[in-house]
Amino acid sequence: MPKDSGIGASSKRREDVRFLTGAGNYTDDINVHGQAYVHFLRSDIAHGRITNIDTSAAEGMPGVVKVFTGKDFEGVGGMPCGWEVTDRHGAPMQEPPHPILAQGKVRHVGDPIAAVVADSLEQARDAAEAIEVDIEELSAVLDMKAAAQEGATLIHEDLKNNICYDWHLGEEDNNKVNEVFANAAHVTTLDLINNRLVANPMEPRVAVAEYSRGTDEYTLYTTSQNPHVIRLLMCAFVLGLPEHKVRVVAPDVGGGFGTKIFHYAEEAFCTFAAKACNRPVKWTASRSEAFMSDAQGRDHVSTIELALDADNNFTGLRTNTYANLGAYLSTFSSSVPTWLHGTLMAGNYKTPVIQVNVKAMFTNTVPVDAYRGAGRPEATYQLERVIDKAARELGVDPIALRRQNFITQFPYDTPVALTYDTGDYNGTMDKLEAAADLAGFAARRAQSEANGKLRGLGVNCYIEACGIAPSNIVGMLGARAGLYDAATVRVNATGSISVMVGAHSHGQGHETAFPQVVADMIGIDESMVEIVHGDTSKIPFGMGTYGSRSLAVCGSAMVKATEKVIDKAKKIAAHLLEASETDIELKDGQFSVAGTDKSVAWGDVTLTAYVPHNFPLEVEPGLEETAFYDPANFTFPAGAYACEVEVDPETGQVSIEKFTAADDFGNIVNPMIVDGQVHGGIGQGIGQALLENCAYDENGQLLSASFMDYAMPRADDLPFYAVDHSSQTPCTHNPLGVKGCGEAGAIGSPPAVVNAVLDALNSGGRAVDHIDMPMSPSRVWTAMHG
Repeated sequence: MPKDSGIGASSKRREDVRFLTGAGNYTDDINVHGQAYVHFLRSDIAHGRITNIDTSAAEGMPGVVKVFTGKDFEGVGGMPCGWEVTDRHGAPMQEPPHPILAQGKVRHVGDPIAAVVADSLEQARDAAEAIEVDIEELSAVLDMKAAAQEGATLIHEDLKNNICYDWHLGEEDNNKVNEVFANAAHVTTLDLINNRLVANPMEPRVAVAEYSRGTDEYTLYTTSQNPHVIRLLMCAFVLGLPEHKVRVVAPDVGGGFGTKIFHYAEEAFCTFAAKACNRPVKWTASRSEAFMSDAQGRDHVSTIELALDADNNFTGLRTNTYANLGAYLSTFSSSVPTWLHGTLMAGNYKTPVIQVNVKAMFTNTVPVDAYRGAGRPEATYQLERVIDKAARELGVDPIALRRQNFITQFPYDTPVALTYDTGDYNGTMDKLEAAADLAGFAARRAQSEANGKLRGLGVNCYIEACGIAPSNIVGMLGARAGLYDAATVRVNATGSISVMVGAHSHGQGHETAFPQVVADMIGIDESMVEIVHGDTSKIPFGMGTYGSRSLAVCGSAMVKATEKVIDKAKKIAAHLLEASETDIELKDGQFSVAGTDKSVAWGDVTLTAYVPHNFPLEVEPGLEETAFYDPANFTFPAGAYACEVEVDPETGQVSIEKFTAADDFGNIVNPMIVDGQVHGGIGQGIGQALLENCAYDENGQLLSASFMDYAMPRADDLPFYAVDHSSQTPCTHNPLGVKGCGEAGAIGSPPAVVNAVLDALNSGGRAVDHIDMPMSPSRVWTAMHG
């Protein structure tokens, strides 16, 4: 029977009460007395040299407090990149400056040139329109392959070319790789594009900063997934402020999907301007600003080759990718096409020889960084598409081809630097075949054909690496930060508990799932545990929430801190019960002496900790512990997905008729929250496969700059999902045995959809090898009609 509380129970999300009743406290809800408002004047051309900026008219307009340009930030640090990638020759990546406001050049549409601080937002906007800017327009660099050519227009004149790095992973001996492909019985080659996406969280980015002259302290309220990281970067690299004088608060955040991980220029600007103007400063992005200033995702152009022997065993894999970084390096952008992408090219398969090559390119576009999945979806898409194409070329069942090549022995060292600790890919595929009723597909296809539609089935597998770790290894790979996390468990005198965590919750359900863990360990009601997050003045230094790391990393820190609390509480209980500490047991909120009926309640022990009248002399009063946890390895969730589509042969319209996900997330704390995370990820993956596309014209103008032109998935685009996560192989190296679930849906769904559409088209007697995402009706219709 399902549990009704603790680990494994589908406890209802307690945070939803305030969200659904309009009681959430988002950054834009925060207004500080006397605050001024910021409006940024942004470039309307993609590439140009600034020859003159005249702000005199703007400075004299009503309500204007101050006008800022790049000159105000000379000598101030630029926006940093948090990961230094080393290229195939051992040289560090090219790392150009990224100023808070443009200095000398603009490099993408939306690049901030000037900022107006005024008494009202309307006055700031009016004044910004009065700023005169002269720009000598230069050729926009957009095509990545052209950008890599010798003699291409330089986006950054201080660099030798537009290549950030030329990176390699896997087999270094090209002769060996060539030999594998030369000796192969069959080679499948596929050219594909992983389309650029805009994250579009429901809440746009916001920053509110204030400065106290009396204490020389700053407070920044911001829409962030990791407030401590923002404070560290801003203090250490950008503004040079003493960290203990800066408080960063990320209150309720309306979705992030990765795009709110990064430290943005607007946050640093507001903090800087609050002191310069001696009053609080607020900025709220418009949706159109978000399209041209939020870090975007994906945008890879790849060629992948798969070699097979005469028995259809995978013998080699080679992939060459151009990865778009945009005009500047964002906080973690350099790591996405490399260590978060190349390391996953083995997938679920025992391919013995793998070679990954990546050229990361600067272009005159908005910077690109992590978006839900961050490198893992790009790797999975390449791999699962080329396997499906190989199955079609060979005339074999795509599921059987995958099963034949699955990894079955663990731990398993891949040729691309990872060690998978556990998994059961055949077991997960078994769950998928049953849950998706694949045996009944032929009948459903026949029914669709009778209705004049083409029906297709797409299947794929995925594996992802979550909870990037450990810090010493990622440090050697170029990370400029640790990737541990922390928790403080503070027990109050009456037995209730406040848990301060370094992770940040913005849709993940931490305020519900985290208390389930602590309450289960102690044996008390979940309502007695509260989670505190998002305020650097209250929480221990933690690295925030991204990469499906929260429970595996911060949750493990929380477990270790709770274990420390329990150990101390047992000492107090032993004193009260006049027993040996080794004989004390804790169950259902009662400390008891093993083998006796002597016991004392949790609340009595906690009260004694703060009213130590009858207390062991060797123990300090109070009951509060902190723990840091640095993982020994990634966690490796894995799964198998099946998608069934109908295609209208007259219009090319695709409809998702059935979608089934079988995932192995290790141990599950809250099944309902896991279901929700998978549902959301699948929705975003379907959006990428069928609808979403961030497009630029030849001049670098953003063509999809609003919801009028950027197609987001709606309710009627999505089916009801069948989700199964009963195939569990617990992680072997964290105390909860959990793996992470937040990105799986977005990783596994795009290739499943694309494979299904191509299966539908090929079932009609056509020969269609590939259609790039998004598979819009026009693209599908064109492919159908040659």
